[in-house]
Amino acid sequence: MNLLGLGYVGIRTRNLDDWPGFASRFLGMQQVDVSRASLAFRMDDRKQRLVVEAADSDGAGFFGWEVADAAALDSLAAHLEHHKVPIRRGNRALAEQRQVADLVHFADPAGNRLEVFHGARIAANPFRPGRAISGFRTGPLGMGHAVLNTPDLASILPFYRDILGFRLSDYILRPFKAYFFHVNARHHSLAFLETGKSGIHHLMVEVTYLDDVGQAYDLALAKPDMIGTTLGRHANDAVTSFYSYSPSSFMFEYGWGGRTIDPASWTPHERTEGPSIWGHDRHWLAPELRAEARDLRIRAAEDGARMPVEVMDGNHRLGPGVCAWWDAAATVRAN
Repeated sequence: MNLLGLGYVGIRTRNLDDWPGFASRFLGMQQVDVSRASLAFRMDDRKQRLVVEAADSDGAGFFGWEVADAAALDSLAAHLEHHKVPIRRGNRALAEQRQVADLVHFADPAGNRLEVFHGARIAANPFRPGRAISGFRTGPLGMGHAVLNTPDLASILPFYRDILGFRLSDYILRPFKAYFFHVNARHHSLAFLETGKSGIHHLMVEVTYLDDVGQAYDLALAKPDMIGTTLGRHANDAVTSFYSYSPSSFMFEYGWGGRTIDPASWTPHERTEGPSIWGHDRHWLAPELRAEARDLRIRAAEDGARMPVEVMDGNHRLGPGVCAWWDAAATVRAN
Protein backbone atom coordinates (compact mmCIF):
# COMPACT_ATOMS: atom_id res chain seq x y z
CA MET A 1 0.00 0.00 0.00
CA ASN A 2 1.14 3.53 -0.73
CA LEU A 3 0.38 5.53 2.39
CA LEU A 4 2.06 8.92 2.18
CA GLY A 5 2.15 10.04 5.79
CA LEU A 6 0.27 10.82 8.97
CA GLY A 7 -2.15 13.51 7.86
CA TYR A 8 -4.20 14.30 10.95
CA VAL A 9 -5.03 12.99 14.42
CA GLY A 10 -8.18 13.15 16.51
CA ILE A 11 -8.04 13.26 20.31
CA ARG A 12 -10.68 12.45 22.93
CA THR A 13 -10.56 14.50 26.10
CA ARG A 14 -12.33 15.09 29.38
CA ASN A 15 -10.56 18.48 29.61
CA LEU A 16 -11.47 20.35 26.45
CA ASP A 17 -10.98 23.75 28.08
CA ASP A 18 -7.28 22.97 28.74
CA TRP A 19 -6.42 22.20 25.12
CA PRO A 20 -6.20 25.76 23.70
CA GLY A 21 -3.46 26.60 26.19
CA PHE A 22 -1.57 23.40 25.50
CA ALA A 23 -1.89 23.08 21.72
CA SER A 24 -1.70 26.76 20.85
CA ARG A 25 0.16 28.67 23.53
CA PHE A 26 2.55 25.82 24.40
CA LEU A 27 3.03 23.73 21.24
CA GLY A 28 2.48 26.71 18.94
CA MET A 29 -0.36 25.36 16.82
CA GLN A 30 -2.99 27.72 15.45
CA GLN A 31 -6.51 27.29 16.79
CA VAL A 32 -8.91 27.59 13.86
CA ASP A 33 -12.23 26.16 14.99
CA VAL A 34 -14.09 25.87 18.24
CA SER A 35 -17.48 24.57 19.27
CA ARG A 36 -19.01 23.42 22.54
CA ALA A 37 -17.71 19.92 21.87
CA SER A 38 -14.59 20.20 19.70
CA LEU A 39 -11.49 22.20 18.76
CA ALA A 40 -9.33 22.17 15.63
CA PHE A 41 -5.74 23.28 15.14
CA ARG A 42 -3.46 24.02 12.19
CA MET A 43 0.28 23.32 11.89
CA ASP A 44 0.89 24.46 8.31
CA ASP A 45 -1.06 25.24 5.12
CA ARG A 46 -3.60 22.46 5.77
CA LYS A 47 -6.95 23.58 7.18
CA GLN A 48 -6.47 21.33 10.19
CA ARG A 49 -4.06 18.74 11.56
CA LEU A 50 -5.28 18.14 15.11
CA VAL A 51 -8.92 17.72 16.17
CA VAL A 52 -9.82 17.54 19.87
CA GLU A 53 -13.28 16.35 20.89
CA ALA A 54 -14.97 16.34 24.30
CA ALA A 55 -15.53 12.80 25.58
CA ASP A 56 -15.98 10.73 28.73
CA SER A 57 -12.44 9.30 28.40
CA ASP A 58 -9.00 10.45 27.28
CA GLY A 59 -6.94 9.10 24.38
CA ALA A 60 -6.74 8.91 20.62
CA GLY A 61 -9.97 9.16 18.67
CA PHE A 62 -8.66 8.50 15.17
CA PHE A 63 -5.52 8.54 13.03
CA GLY A 64 -5.75 9.91 9.49
CA TRP A 65 -3.32 8.41 6.96
CA GLU A 66 -3.01 10.06 3.56
CA VAL A 67 -2.98 8.56 0.06
CA ALA A 68 -2.36 10.36 -3.23
CA ASP A 69 -5.80 10.43 -4.87
CA ALA A 70 -9.20 8.80 -5.31
CA ALA A 71 -7.73 5.88 -7.28
CA ALA A 72 -5.27 5.13 -4.48
CA LEU A 73 -8.08 5.27 -1.92
CA ASP A 74 -10.22 2.85 -3.94
CA SER A 75 -7.24 0.53 -4.36
CA LEU A 76 -6.60 0.50 -0.63
CA ALA A 77 -10.28 -0.16 0.12
CA ALA A 78 -10.27 -3.14 -2.25
CA HIS A 79 -7.04 -4.40 -0.70
CA LEU A 80 -8.53 -4.24 2.80
CA GLU A 81 -11.68 -6.03 1.71
CA HIS A 82 -9.52 -8.75 0.13
CA HIS A 83 -7.89 -9.24 3.53
CA LYS A 84 -11.30 -9.42 5.26
CA VAL A 85 -10.88 -6.09 7.04
CA PRO A 86 -14.32 -4.51 7.60
CA ILE A 87 -14.28 -0.97 6.20
CA ARG A 88 -16.77 1.84 5.79
CA ARG A 89 -16.78 4.72 3.36
CA GLY A 90 -16.99 8.09 5.07
CA ASN A 91 -20.07 10.12 4.18
CA ARG A 92 -20.00 13.70 2.98
CA ALA A 93 -20.62 15.09 6.46
CA LEU A 94 -17.60 13.23 7.85
CA ALA A 95 -15.40 14.35 4.93
CA GLU A 96 -16.45 17.94 5.67
CA GLN A 97 -15.53 17.52 9.33
CA ARG A 98 -12.12 16.13 8.38
CA GLN A 99 -11.57 18.80 5.68
CA VAL A 100 -10.79 16.19 3.01
CA ALA A 101 -12.23 15.09 -0.32
CA ASP A 102 -13.00 11.49 0.66
CA LEU A 103 -12.06 8.83 3.20
CA VAL A 104 -12.61 5.29 4.45
CA HIS A 105 -12.37 4.13 8.04
CA PHE A 106 -11.73 0.85 9.82
CA ALA A 107 -10.17 -0.52 13.03
CA ASP A 108 -6.82 -2.18 13.67
CA PRO A 109 -6.66 -5.38 15.78
CA ALA A 110 -6.41 -3.31 18.98
CA GLY A 111 -9.52 -1.28 18.13
CA ASN A 112 -7.74 1.94 17.14
CA ARG A 113 -9.79 3.84 14.55
CA LEU A 114 -7.83 4.39 11.35
CA GLU A 115 -8.95 6.71 8.56
CA VAL A 116 -7.38 6.82 5.11
CA PHE A 117 -8.11 9.91 3.05
CA HIS A 118 -7.14 11.96 0.03
CA GLY A 119 -7.60 15.57 -0.93
CA ALA A 120 -6.75 17.47 2.26
CA ARG A 121 -8.01 21.03 1.97
CA ILE A 122 -5.58 23.92 1.91
CA ALA A 123 -6.30 27.08 3.93
CA ALA A 124 -6.63 30.41 2.18
CA ASN A 125 -4.67 32.26 4.88
CA PRO A 126 -1.05 31.72 6.00
CA PHE A 127 -0.37 29.68 9.12
CA ARG A 128 -0.19 31.86 12.24
CA PRO A 129 1.39 30.03 15.20
CA GLY A 130 -0.15 30.34 18.64
CA ARG A 131 3.19 31.52 20.03
CA ALA A 132 6.40 32.73 18.43
CA ILE A 133 7.80 29.57 16.84
CA SER A 134 9.57 29.05 13.52
CA GLY A 135 6.98 26.58 12.26
CA PHE A 136 6.49 22.83 12.00
CA ARG A 137 8.31 20.43 9.70
CA THR A 138 5.49 18.71 7.79
CA GLY A 139 4.94 18.64 4.00
CA PRO A 140 5.74 15.24 2.44
CA LEU A 141 6.86 13.96 5.86
CA GLY A 142 3.36 14.27 7.32
CA MET A 143 2.47 15.96 10.59
CA GLY A 144 4.90 13.91 12.71
CA HIS A 145 4.68 10.45 14.21
CA ALA A 146 2.44 8.44 16.51
CA VAL A 147 3.62 5.86 19.04
CA LEU A 148 1.10 3.36 20.41
CA ASN A 149 1.19 1.09 23.43
CA THR A 150 0.45 -2.59 22.90
CA PRO A 151 0.30 -5.55 25.30
CA ASP A 152 1.77 -7.82 22.63
CA LEU A 153 3.76 -6.77 19.55
CA ALA A 154 2.97 -10.03 17.77
CA SER A 155 -0.76 -9.25 17.85
CA ILE A 156 -0.48 -5.89 16.07
CA LEU A 157 2.64 -5.74 13.87
CA PRO A 158 1.48 -8.13 11.10
CA PHE A 159 -1.58 -5.98 10.42
CA TYR A 160 0.44 -2.81 9.90
CA ARG A 161 3.38 -4.46 8.16
CA ASP A 162 1.73 -7.09 5.96
CA ILE A 163 -1.68 -5.52 5.24
CA LEU A 164 -1.14 -1.76 5.45
CA GLY A 165 2.43 -1.84 4.09
CA PHE A 166 4.31 -0.01 6.84
CA ARG A 167 8.04 -0.67 6.47
CA LEU A 168 10.29 -1.44 9.43
CA SER A 169 12.93 1.20 10.17
CA ASP A 170 14.55 -0.41 13.21
CA TYR A 171 13.77 -1.77 16.64
CA ILE A 172 15.04 -1.84 20.23
CA LEU A 173 14.75 -4.64 22.79
CA ARG A 174 16.13 -2.81 25.85
CA PRO A 175 15.06 -1.28 28.19
CA PHE A 176 11.68 -1.99 26.53
CA LYS A 177 10.63 -3.48 23.20
CA ALA A 178 9.79 -0.96 20.49
CA TYR A 179 9.39 -1.26 16.70
CA PHE A 180 9.55 1.77 14.38
CA PHE A 181 7.95 2.00 10.93
CA HIS A 182 8.15 4.44 8.01
CA VAL A 183 5.96 5.29 5.04
CA ASN A 184 8.04 8.19 3.69
CA ALA A 185 11.45 9.75 4.29
CA ARG A 186 10.70 10.51 7.95
CA HIS A 187 12.58 7.86 9.95
CA HIS A 188 9.32 6.70 11.48
CA SER A 189 5.72 7.81 11.26
CA LEU A 190 4.46 5.05 13.52
CA ALA A 191 5.91 2.97 16.35
CA PHE A 192 4.72 0.42 18.90
CA LEU A 193 5.89 -0.07 22.49
CA GLU A 194 5.21 -3.36 24.25
CA THR A 195 4.10 -1.94 27.57
CA GLY A 196 1.39 -4.35 28.70
CA LYS A 197 -1.44 -1.96 27.88
CA SER A 198 -3.19 -0.45 24.85
CA GLY A 199 -3.68 3.13 23.72
CA ILE A 200 -1.61 6.06 22.62
CA HIS A 201 1.80 6.62 24.17
CA HIS A 202 2.76 9.88 22.45
CA LEU A 203 2.52 12.05 19.38
CA MET A 204 5.61 13.77 17.98
CA VAL A 205 5.63 17.13 16.24
CA GLU A 206 8.86 18.57 14.83
CA VAL A 207 9.80 22.24 14.66
CA THR A 208 12.31 23.79 12.29
CA TYR A 209 14.57 25.53 14.83
CA LEU A 210 16.21 24.03 17.90
CA ASP A 211 15.44 27.22 19.81
CA ASP A 212 11.72 26.39 19.60
CA VAL A 213 12.37 23.19 21.55
CA GLY A 214 14.50 24.95 24.16
CA GLN A 215 11.95 27.71 24.70
CA ALA A 216 9.12 25.17 25.02
CA TYR A 217 11.24 23.32 27.55
CA ASP A 218 11.58 26.52 29.56
CA LEU A 219 7.78 26.84 29.54
CA ALA A 220 7.42 23.22 30.67
CA LEU A 221 9.95 23.68 33.49
CA ALA A 222 7.53 26.16 35.06
CA LYS A 223 5.18 23.17 35.52
CA PRO A 224 7.61 20.29 36.11
CA ASP A 225 4.85 17.72 36.57
CA MET A 226 3.99 18.05 32.89
CA ILE A 227 7.43 16.76 31.79
CA GLY A 228 7.29 13.04 31.08
CA THR A 229 10.74 12.73 29.51
CA THR A 230 13.57 15.22 29.89
CA LEU A 231 15.49 16.87 27.06
CA GLY A 232 17.59 14.39 25.12
CA ARG A 233 18.52 12.95 21.72
CA HIS A 234 17.29 9.74 20.15
CA ALA A 235 19.66 7.14 18.74
CA ASN A 236 17.52 6.12 15.77
CA ASP A 237 15.82 9.20 14.31
CA ALA A 238 18.37 11.65 15.84
CA VAL A 239 15.61 13.95 17.11
CA THR A 240 16.49 16.31 19.97
CA SER A 241 13.33 16.56 22.05
CA PHE A 242 11.46 16.37 25.31
CA TYR A 243 8.05 14.94 26.17
CA SER A 244 5.23 16.66 28.01
CA TYR A 245 1.87 15.41 29.23
CA SER A 246 -1.13 16.70 27.32
CA PRO A 247 -4.51 17.51 28.93
CA SER A 248 -5.58 14.03 27.76
CA SER A 249 -2.83 12.33 29.84
CA PHE A 250 -0.76 10.93 26.95
CA MET A 251 2.45 12.72 25.94
CA PHE A 252 3.54 14.99 23.11
CA GLU A 253 7.14 14.79 21.96
CA TYR A 254 8.39 18.22 20.88
CA GLY A 255 11.43 17.77 18.68
CA TRP A 256 13.92 19.09 16.16
CA GLY A 257 16.51 17.74 13.74
CA GLY A 258 14.90 14.45 12.71
CA ARG A 259 16.88 12.40 10.21
CA THR A 260 15.44 11.49 6.83
CA ILE A 261 16.01 8.15 5.18
CA ASP A 262 15.80 6.69 1.68
CA PRO A 263 12.90 4.22 1.91
CA ALA A 264 14.06 2.43 -1.25
CA SER A 265 17.43 1.45 0.21
CA TRP A 266 16.91 1.49 3.98
CA THR A 267 17.84 -1.70 5.86
CA PRO A 268 16.17 -2.27 9.25
CA HIS A 269 18.29 -3.33 12.19
CA GLU A 270 18.35 -3.50 15.97
CA ARG A 271 19.56 -0.41 17.84
CA THR A 272 21.59 -1.95 20.65
CA GLU A 273 22.65 1.37 22.20
CA GLY A 274 19.10 1.91 23.48
CA PRO A 275 16.57 4.57 22.57
CA SER A 276 18.68 7.67 23.33
CA ILE A 277 22.35 8.60 23.29
CA TRP A 278 21.92 11.27 25.97
CA GLY A 279 19.16 12.75 28.12
CA HIS A 280 15.57 11.53 27.83
CA ASP A 281 15.23 10.42 31.43
CA ARG A 282 11.84 8.69 31.16
CA HIS A 283 9.78 9.48 34.24
CA TRP A 284 7.01 7.17 33.00
CA LEU A 285 9.21 4.05 33.15
CA ALA A 286 9.28 1.67 36.10
CA PRO A 287 12.30 2.42 38.34
CA GLU A 288 14.30 -0.64 37.27
CA LEU A 289 13.77 0.07 33.56
CA ARG A 290 14.55 3.74 34.10
CA ALA A 291 17.85 2.71 35.68
CA GLU A 292 18.58 0.36 32.78
CA ALA A 293 17.89 3.14 30.27
CA ARG A 294 20.27 5.40 32.19
CA ASP A 295 22.96 2.70 32.12
CA LEU A 296 22.58 2.40 28.35
CA ARG A 297 23.06 6.16 27.97
CA ILE A 298 26.18 6.09 30.16
CA ARG A 299 27.59 3.29 28.01
CA ALA A 300 26.84 5.32 24.89
CA ALA A 301 28.74 8.23 26.42
CA GLU A 302 31.69 6.01 27.31
CA ASP A 303 31.72 4.66 23.75
CA GLY A 304 31.71 8.22 22.37
CA ALA A 305 28.39 7.84 20.54
CA ARG A 306 27.97 10.80 18.16
CA MET A 307 25.52 11.56 15.36
CA PRO A 308 25.56 14.30 12.73
CA VAL A 309 22.82 16.91 12.94
CA GLU A 310 20.50 16.95 9.96
CA VAL A 311 19.42 20.50 9.18
CA MET A 312 17.13 22.19 6.68
CA ASP A 313 18.18 24.87 4.25
CA GLY A 314 17.69 28.21 5.93
CA ASN A 315 17.84 27.21 9.61
CA HIS A 316 21.63 27.09 9.88
CA ARG A 317 24.81 28.68 8.61
CA LEU A 318 28.36 27.43 8.53
CA GLY A 319 30.76 29.01 10.97
CA PRO A 320 33.59 31.10 9.50
CA GLY A 321 37.07 29.64 9.18
CA VAL A 322 38.31 26.07 9.04
CA CYS A 323 39.35 23.96 12.02
CA ALA A 324 42.11 21.58 10.93
CA TRP A 325 41.64 19.43 14.03
CA TRP A 326 37.92 19.06 13.34
CA ASP A 327 38.48 18.26 9.68
CA ALA A 328 40.90 15.49 10.68
CA ALA A 329 38.57 14.13 13.38
CA ALA A 330 35.57 14.13 11.01
CA THR A 331 37.59 12.26 8.38
CA VAL A 332 38.66 9.59 10.86
CA ARG A 333 35.09 9.17 12.14
CA ALA A 334 33.68 8.88 8.61
CA ASN A 335 36.15 6.09 7.82
